[in-house]
Amino acid sequence: MRHPLKTLLLVMGLAATALHTGAQTLRWANQGDPQTLDPHSQNEALTNAINNHIYESLVGRGDKLELVPELAERWQQTGPLTWRVWLRKGVTFHDGSPFTADDVVFSVERAALPTSQMNQYAQAMGKPVKVDSHTLDFKLDKPNPIFLEHATTFHIMSRAWSVKHKSEKPLDFKNREETFAARNTNGTGPFMLKSREPDVKTVLLKNPQYSGSRKVTGNLQEIIFTPIKSDATRVAALLSDGVNFVQDPAPQDVARLAQSPGIKVVQGMENRVIFFGMDQARDELLYSSVKGKNPFKDKRVRQAVYQAIDIDAIVRNTLRGQAQATGCMTPSPLGCFAELESRSFKYDAAAARQLLEEAGYPQGFEVGMDCPNNRYVNDEEICIAVSGMLAKVGIKVKLSALPRAQYFPKLEKHDTSLYMLGWGGSITDAQTMLDPVLHSPPSATSKKGSWNFGRFSNTRLDTLIDAAGVETDAAKRKDTVRQALQEERDQVHNVPLHRQFIPWAARANVDIKHYADNFVRAWTMSVK
Repeated sequence: MRHPLKTLLLVMGLAATALHTGAQTLRWANQGDPQTLDPHSQNEALTNAINNHIYESLVGRGDKLELVPELAERWQQTGPLTWRVWLRKGVTFHDGSPFTADDVVFSVERAALPTSQMNQYAQAMGKPVKVDSHTLDFKLDKPNPIFLEHATTFHIMSRAWSVKHKSEKPLDFKNREETFAARNTNGTGPFMLKSREPDVKTVLLKNPQYSGSRKVTGNLQEIIFTPIKSDATRVAALLSDGVNFVQDPAPQDVARLAQSPGIKVVQGMENRVIFFGMDQARDELLYSSVKGKNPFKDKRVRQAVYQAIDIDAIVRNTLRGQAQATGCMTPSPLGCFAELESRSFKYDAAAARQLLEEAGYPQGFEVGMDCPNNRYVNDEEICIAVSGMLAKVGIKVKLSALPRAQYFPKLEKHDTSLYMLGWGGSITDAQTMLDPVLHSPPSATSKKGSWNFGRFSNTRLDTLIDAAGVETDAAKRKDTVRQALQEERDQVHNVPLHRQFIPWAARANVDIKHYADNFVRAWTMSVK
């Protein structure tokens, strides 16, 4: 329910703030807020995007998401299981201390710890060994065909600063741990933290001593990030110049914004697939009318859920055409195959009801569904639409929609039966989804599958994923990836919906570049 007075006061407050900020200030709004400023704790896009202004990685991304040197000046694979990395010299952290190989060794080891959601990527890089102050060797226990891709996924922290502030380990976000690194930072990036008020405001200032590899082409001196949950309030703030950049205008507002004087809209498809997952591990679901067994262990029930959802209608109506339907469980079509992009099973409500009857549920059943309400484009609205579609075949959904700060810890605790998730980022290679999302859950022998919240286990799929992760022959690896995606598709372990389009809206005096990973790179932006 909207509260007009509250909305008006917020917009007026933002407009007043705008009067007192400089012309070179980006006033950035998003429906959500970074979960933490600890750069290794949470692997969540907005959190990573904000931290990416403060911290840097060994390898970065160019305008077309190509790999470019960042804190690593150059690299060379010196053997099947060894990479040598030479670091950029003359780089300093925001507190003035020098960046060295010790910080890289510390950060790789920190990011590999259990409370880090970056641990699979850090572990895949092997053991970092210092050669000298600005040279390291990475010693792998098995080949990694996407070693450099993994080097882009986590940020480098100061070892001395982390030790001083007792932040040697990533904070345990799901159990509400709070450490110094949650609200304080010390990176090498082009912006530095001025203040952090969770769910209120985060302010960054230009780093005047920045000496890294990123090309600072913009003129920004300050970034004021404000989370505004309400779609209407974000748009009102933009139209009134209370903010000058909205990263996620609602689909229903895009056309109006594009025609509004003084406003510009740029957009493109994001490297992110939105899908539904199902608890396939418990013998009895946590939230269901079915007692003594788990309907989602039956492939026929999973397929019924799939065939009950009219994905084209969701794209057309709920998303106003601002998405591309897909049948493939990869963030980017570049990581999939043309023949796997279409739906594996066509929308057919009658077929879904027949499958439920064959599985022993002629009257359907009740089940709880968990969804975020401020993470993906129209996420809660999509879940409402899907609830209605499932009801038509007899699956009665009790929907729980939560803000991202409560939603993701709930999933991490596996406190769910049916859930929405999106997976994406800068990497277009399929391995970035195969390892963390489609592999069996972590075990004594594997750390993969930490985002497999349905906790399904498929031995054949695991074998294919593991083989693709070490295969250095490009043709053989391509075929192995194809088989893995086909196996996941055949078993309906998840229900892929679409890849969302991400429109960005800004005042006309803001120069912006849109990126497929939906990362705002403010050092390339200017306010005139």
